[in-house]
Amino acid sequence: MRSKIAVVGEKASVMGFRAVGFEVIEAEESAEISATVERLVREEYGVVFLTEQALSKVPGLLDKYKDTRIPAIIPIPGRDGTLGIGMQNLHKSVERAVGADILNH
Repeated sequence: MRSKIAVVGEKASVMGFRAVGFEVIEAEESAEISATVERLVREEYGVVFLTEQALSKVPGLLDKYKDTRIPAIIPIPGRDGTLGIGMQNLHKSVERAVGADILNH
């Protein structure tokens, strides 16, 4: 079975992903972003890339789905660059897995 992949965020940041066959969803308002992610979860998407700019508008979204098998929600930098959310999430995940933030050393 092939996993479905979606990219969610502001138009200028996500449109290029259409060329590689991902479902591209333009969403910029917090309610729209939350509803989109909920739909993708119901539709059993395997991977959801979410721009950091979009993710910053829905605090707690990563925590809500961190223990679910699917989808993997992965923050990516938007067109305007990174906000550091993806790296913060990686640090938290590593610390939870090994008991210490070994990436800061």
